[in-house]
Amino acid sequence: MDYQKIINIAVIAHVDAGKSTLVDAFLKQSHVFKDNEKVVDCIMDSNDLERERGITIYSKNCSVTYKDYKINIVDTPGHADFSSEVERIIKTVDTVILLVDSAEGPMPQTRFVLQKSLEAGLRPILLINKMDKQDARANEVIDEVYELFLELNATDDQLDFPILFGKAREGIVHYEQDGTNEDIVPLFETIIHHTQAYPNLIDEPVQMQISALAYDDYIGRLGIGRVYKGTLKAATSYTVCNADGSAHQGKTNQIFIYKGLSRIPVEEIQCGEICMISGIPDINIGDTICPQGAPDPMPMLKIEEPTLSMNFMVNDSPFAGQAGKFVTSRNIRERLDKELEVNVGLRVEDTDSTDTFKVSGRGELHLTILLEQMRREGFEIAVSRPEVIMKKIDGVTCEPIEEVVIDVPTEYSGSVISALNVRKGILSDMEEIGTYTRITYKCPTRGLIGFRSDFINMTHGEGTMVQRLDGYEPFKGEIPQRENGALISTETGSAMTYALWNIQERGQLFIGAQTPVYEGMIIGVSAKNMDMGVNPIKNKKMTAVRSTGNDEAMKLVPPRIMSLEAAIEFINDDELVEITPEDIRIRKKYLTEIDRRRHAREIGKIESEM
Repeated sequence: MDYQKIINIAVIAHVDAGKSTLVDAFLKQSHVFKDNEKVVDCIMDSNDLERERGITIYSKNCSVTYKDYKINIVDTPGHADFSSEVERIIKTVDTVILLVDSAEGPMPQTRFVLQKSLEAGLRPILLINKMDKQDARANEVIDEVYELFLELNATDDQLDFPILFGKAREGIVHYEQDGTNEDIVPLFETIIHHTQAYPNLIDEPVQMQISALAYDDYIGRLGIGRVYKGTLKAATSYTVCNADGSAHQGKTNQIFIYKGLSRIPVEEIQCGEICMISGIPDINIGDTICPQGAPDPMPMLKIEEPTLSMNFMVNDSPFAGQAGKFVTSRNIRERLDKELEVNVGLRVEDTDSTDTFKVSGRGELHLTILLEQMRREGFEIAVSRPEVIMKKIDGVTCEPIEEVVIDVPTEYSGSVISALNVRKGILSDMEEIGTYTRITYKCPTRGLIGFRSDFINMTHGEGTMVQRLDGYEPFKGEIPQRENGALISTETGSAMTYALWNIQERGQLFIGAQTPVYEGMIIGVSAKNMDMGVNPIKNKKMTAVRSTGNDEAMKLVPPRIMSLEAAIEFINDDELVEITPEDIRIRKKYLTEIDRRRHAREIGKIESEM
């Protein structure tokens, strides 16, 4: 087998810095596509949710050829909730392209992905992107990146990083800020001169480590990883070394490599390649494939523990089963088991009830992405308010703490600071950037649940907020939940304009006229700090229809439409979000007033006995 020069690279950056757009430019300028082929933007974001939200959720692989090099490219997620994807991918690459926005500079997630790269001994390439921005400040951003490298204890070799300037959307990268070329050749050249190709170890015993998983309905579980030594062959028996130190025999069926965006089956592959294998049904993250009878495991890959949990329940509302195809606990369990095949940051536990599963993940987005996928697949499900997962450290109960970086118009900064102080946050930095103020807080994860909606309201949608897990600290004490009560329907039927017109004076509605409602469903948020029962199906008496001319003035304020994330952030401990393929509803756990009072008495009795 002829040895081919291979370089594996990962594109790392903060959310929305242009990672997927840069990969587009790699593919287009490497002639991966035919001249008559229609190409969409953000080719690698192939998942519907990724396209809608403009974020990368799953890391993906592709490859391009430049001169006599094969360059495998990994497009990694930038959001903190998918950091477990980033950590494992870093282990499989030879260098990283650190993408930084020319105006924003390094952001919290930039710090995280860079730290993981430096710890792995990689020498990054810095690309200052979006140089066409009016507020670009490339020289200052470069200084900020140097400071970040020093803070993260970069070695002298790592500090000697090449700097490039680009406009990824236009497919342009320059050596200098005033460069004139119209392509990304400088980036290709920098990669092959700055990074050594993977060494030729094809004569050594084979060694491959699994860093990601995939699933195919036809060929089953797939392991994705890099071959570090030797040559891996299809239809061959190997020893698989597991995380617990044990080993078992497994036989590869097919082996796939990446050519452009395509998955190509091959008979064998050499060391240095990233590949996908089928045929070993119990393959897991971190497993090492070695020659049969000669186990030689590689160091295990660390997977970060979940920080948030939610209860996934069978939907038992009066409208259950009207819209969904999959509604039973068996359906939900099977779907969660399938998700566990590929989503290694997820945990699923049984509870006392056969209709409820405790699902834990890396954050709200991590869990809501799963819920949105299930909803689109035809599932009906009810979920509880997220709860943080506490840890015992040296006998002390500790909770996850997040670093929150907020950019807001200066006039709103006081409101934001006040709100985060109430949520047990501690201000760690504050600076003015033009008409905006950048505020950095250390805040318990508990305090950030439900904060995003309030933040959007208090900044009139002009603020941005990003967060990352900073560590664990001793429990910070009680944090107030939602201040306002809920408007709760006392009847089942269709909401009437007349009733809603009267109810809207008491708060903000979540529904419009003719919306089906049931007893115990939350139809709005109260203006007061107490729950309020209302009758949304009451209609005007027929005898009074022509008594006044006020009908024309009966205008409803447009309702506040709750997205899945907003609904989950909104609910309190005694409330649930009902998720169906067609609707997202908010409800009380106990639908009738009598049941709610009985439950409150039981809780009070338990607390008094304690």
